[in-house]
Formats: sequence, structure tokens, C-alpha cells
Amino acid sequence: MRIRIGFLVLGLAAVAGAQAPPLTTVKQAAVEMADGRRGMTQRIVDSLASFSELGYQEFESSAYLCALLEKEGFQVTRGVAGLPTAFVASWGSGKPVIGLMTDIDGLPSTSQKPGVPRQEPLIADGPGHGEGHNTGMGANVVAAIVVKELMKKHGIPGTVRVYPGIAEELIGSRTYMVNAGLFRDLDVMLSSHVSADFGVNYGGPSGTGLISTMYTFHGRSAHAGASPWSGRSALDAVELMNAGWNYRREHINPQHRSHYVIVNGGEQPNVVPPLATVWYYFREWDYDAIKNLHDTGTKIARGAAEMTDTTMTERMLASAWPGHFNKPIAEALYENIKRVGMPAWSEADQKLARAAQREMKAKADGLKTEIGKLTEAKRGDSYGSDDIAEVSWNVPTVVLRYPSNIPGMTGHHWSSGIAVATPIAHKGATAAAKVHAQTVLDLLLKPELLAAAKAYFAEQTKTTQWKSLIPAGAQPPIDLNREKMERVRPQLNKLRYDEAKYPTWLEQLGVKYPPEE
Repeated sequence: MRIRIGFLVLGLAAVAGAQAPPLTTVKQAAVEMADGRRGMTQRIVDSLASFSELGYQEFESSAYLCALLEKEGFQVTRGVAGLPTAFVASWGSGKPVIGLMTDIDGLPSTSQKPGVPRQEPLIADGPGHGEGHNTGMGANVVAAIVVKELMKKHGIPGTVRVYPGIAEELIGSRTYMVNAGLFRDLDVMLSSHVSADFGVNYGGPSGTGLISTMYTFHGRSAHAGASPWSGRSALDAVELMNAGWNYRREHINPQHRSHYVIVNGGEQPNVVPPLATVWYYFREWDYDAIKNLHDTGTKIARGAAEMTDTTMTERMLASAWPGHFNKPIAEALYENIKRVGMPAWSEADQKLARAAQREMKAKADGLKTEIGKLTEAKRGDSYGSDDIAEVSWNVPTVVLRYPSNIPGMTGHHWSSGIAVATPIAHKGATAAAKVHAQTVLDLLLKPELLAAAKAYFAEQTKTTQWKSLIPAGAQPPIDLNREKMERVRPQLNKLRYDEAKYPTWLEQLGVKYPPEE
């Protein structure tokens, strides 16, 4: 450790011609530089909001981010892990290697004009950022650029990487990225997720893990009026499977979560459906429970096929464990949250928030003005799933929650798209950039923090070893959402944010901020 620090000091002195500045000075410079790049943060946030791309189809978002990072001197590798929209952007060399990761995908049927506190879709039943995944890269990219500039200025060794969370709403990329070895040489991953809060937690289990899988039944078509006895209905098998599963729920751990959609139920009523598909999520709290839940579902699917004289095939799409997040890094990150503090919300910001809360009949009063607490994640705190959990079992990882959304909105809903391209989103992302830039510097310049993070991770994984829930050789389902996006891209292209012409996307859309009463 002493040798490394000695070389660092010599490197700083050689570059700056003087004694290396203290860490607090470098971190303060990072805060000021991130604040100075708030215009870049806003442009990234607004651009991704205007693309509104669904999981696996984030082509515009990916191309935009790759071009921006390459312009800033990052080496970018595209199409990694069999995911056409995934990439790795890297700057620097040697150890430590610090990653920054956040989601970029949107959600179906959540299109919403930003800054408007009532339902007003930009595209009827179209995709949108009904969670706010457009905001995270504004924070992470700016943080990475700030750290890069400070590393260059002060001769700080190490590597900074930026990764996108592809198809997170489908839990669809990180398992494939882990299996492809993309994090093998990473020392720490700093993830971020949009929130109305400003905080971080540690430990686990954090959220549920899951298996996402499709059961397809293969029958035989026939004239449904003239000779239905000649057919074998795949749709009957789907319905029997769902009925069987719903009866079985009484005898399953009540803390589990399971849900399904019928993605193919036939073509028209007068043809016995020869093909039908149902898509299930099975959520539980540990590897064995998730696997057992899935095995039970598969047995019921086989039984439905037997009852209907059809056959069944399965396509497993994605999976994730419950997360477990690193305490030493969370503690360091939380100190930086305290240092930055909540954004200074304007009266216009609060006015929009309260209008949205009235519309949603939410039990909240405006935007939060106090940071959250550092907490330990526990079973039952959240039933959602996030495949950043896959990274957390392979690399010391934390997730920063940053305040770019409005308290009291419904998740995966148009109301969570009200703030996504407003000053609320921009300010929250800038605050996150300041926190992440400082935390990366802590990890680069405090060897004892990195050592503590690795010691915690070693204890975490001493008796529990991660293994993929996806079968070996499975390929990511990159066809999902393709047809949906092809249908709406012409409309989305007309809405694309023109940052050369308009200061903000709100102005381009003609949205008055704040809204009038």
C-alpha cells in the first residue's frame, strides 16, 4: 500500500509540479466540475427521454451514449455479451477498475408529456420512461468524465468504465454480461437508480430474485365450428396451466410473487389455436426457492399439455438473484450524499410535484428536502427485482438512489413519467453525478476503502456462491419488443430532442413550466 501511494504522490508531483492535493480538495473540484457540466447532464437526460426505447431495442440510446463517450476519449466496445445495444466504455489503465452502471430502457404504455401533472401521452398507448431510466446516464456519464479529467490532471492511476443496464425492466442483461466475463477484472461497481429519495443501503436480501420464462404449447388447428374435435387447442393448455398455478398459490410461501401474461392466444375464434404462449415471472428470496418455484410451474405446464394432448416447450428468458450490497462502499457513498445534500428545489419544482400528487391522490407534500438514511436491506423491504443483483454477487456493488422523481407516483405508470425531463430530473441527476464522482475518487485514492470492500465481499460469498439460474448456452431474447418499437419509431423520431435548436426538451414540446393551475 505504501509503495502505491508513494508512486501516486510522485506522479502527482510530476504532473502538477507540486505536492499532491489532498483528497478533500480533489473531491471538491469534482463537485464543482459536475455542477459546471449540468448542461450536459440535462441534454443526456432529455435525449434519452425522447428516445423512449423498450428493452433490447435501445439502439438510439446506445448509439447516442457511445458517440458521446468516444468524443470524450473513452474506448467503446459495442454489442457485448450477445446484446446489440450493450457496450463497455473504458478510460485509463491498470488497477483499480471502477465501474459505473445504470439502466436505459423504458416501459410499454407509459408515454407521457413531461412536466404535465395529468395523463397526456405523447403517443397513444406508446412506450415511455414510466420509471425514469432516462436519468441515470446523465449522472454516470458526467461523473465518469469528471473523474477522467481529474485523473489526467493529477496523474491518478486506474480505470473508469461505463456500462448500460439493458432491458432491466425485463431483468434481461446482467446475467448474460456476468456469464460473458464483462466484470471479471472489475474491483467495484457503482450502480444508480432513479428515486424520489437520496440514499443507499447495504446487505441483503435486497428485493426478490426471479426466473422469467415462456411456456409455449403446440396443438393442432381445426375448424372450430365444423370439426373442433379434430383440433388440439394450445390455448386450452395455457388456460389450464394458469388455472392450475392459481390453485397451487394457496400452498406456496405467501411471500413469493408470481404473475403472467398470455402473449399468444391464437389468431381468430373460428380456428382452434395450434400455438399459444404464456410468459411467467417466478419471484422468491433465494436461489433454491426461486428454482423450486420454477420447477413447480414447469410441472404444471407439463400437466396442462398432458390434459390437452398438446406438447410444451420452454424458453427461459432471464433471471436474477436477490441483491446483496457492499457495506463499506455504501458507507463511503453515504458520506458523499451528506456532503452534496438534496438539490435546491425551486418553487416551480415544488408546484409541479404537488400538482402531480393531487392528481394521483398521493399521501405526500411536494419534493423531499432531506436526504434518506443509510439502511440495511432486509427481506420484505421490497418485492421488486433488479438484475444489478447479479453483479452484486460477482463484484462489490452498491446502488445509489438519487432524487429525480416525485414522491407518491405509481411505479411502471405514466405518472412516473411526469418529472423525467423537467428540472427535477436534471437536478437530481446532477446531484448523483457529484456523489458518484466523489465516491470513485475515494476508491481510487483510499486503498483502505477498497480493501474493506473486498473483505466484506469475501465474507458475503464465503458460504454462498453465485450460480446462474439461466441454463448454460442460453441466448438473450433480443427479439423481444422489436415489433412494438418498429411500429412506433416513426412517431418517436418526430419527438426526438433537438439539443442544437432547443435548450430543453420541455421547450421543444411547448410545455410551460411550472404548469398553470
